[in-house]
Amino acid sequence: MMRGSSNQQDTSQAGDEMAVRDRPPRSTLKVLAVRPVVSEAIRSLIVREHYLHSMPAAPRYCFGVYVGDDLQGAAVFTAGARLGHHVVTGRPQDVVTLARLWLSDALPANSESRVLGYLVRWLRQNTVHKALLSYADPLVGHVGTIYQAVGWLYLGQTDGDAALDVGDGTVVHRRTAYDRFGTNSVGMLRRTGLPQARWVHRPGKHRYLCVLDASWRWRLKLTPQEYPSRPP
Repeated sequence: MMRGSSNQQDTSQAGDEMAVRDRPPRSTLKVLAVRPVVSEAIRSLIVREHYLHSMPAAPRYCFGVYVGDDLQGAAVFTAGARLGHHVVTGRPQDVVTLARLWLSDALPANSESRVLGYLVRWLRQNTVHKALLSYADPLVGHVGTIYQAVGWLYLGQTDGDAALDVGDGTVVHRRTAYDRFGTNSVGMLRRTGLPQARWVHRPGKHRYLCVLDASWRWRLKLTPQEYPSRPP
């Protein structure tokens, strides 16, 4: 998720890195608060600021990131991709996915790590999930920097799939195209103002896992790999 974007992912396999940028010299970490909220409390922020510009259809848990009463970020968890839980030996409900994460650039350095730490603790204390999954999309330059910083396991890339090039160099997921244009049909887009629209191959997303229950580490089906680096 880039700063000003996320966990990217669509609930498909999105999720999520934010590139760490220069932060203000002053620190507001002591007054940074992460609170469970209803989805409507953060919907407009996610749609406006997250690079996917959409709210997952069926959020499971939602959180607001506040400085005082000022909403400065948000996180959304979902059930995730249909087969996402196959990274472990278990049931779909054993794995939860961080589908959106966005924090304001006004927040100080290390805010991402603090927010992720709170979210992991909350899941361990309040749910029965065994693992937390998130994704970083190389299509928009994400490699998972924030997950690397907090020591999550890197489980390689997912299989690639098709994405839509709308004709100006912008490449988006088919769901994002539908939300943005009302259709993801290339034929329809070409007839309604995007004559160069075409399908292109989309690289697989980087996949990161946080084991919430240490006794489940042996259930991993994939071998953890070395962290990927950002292309030069």
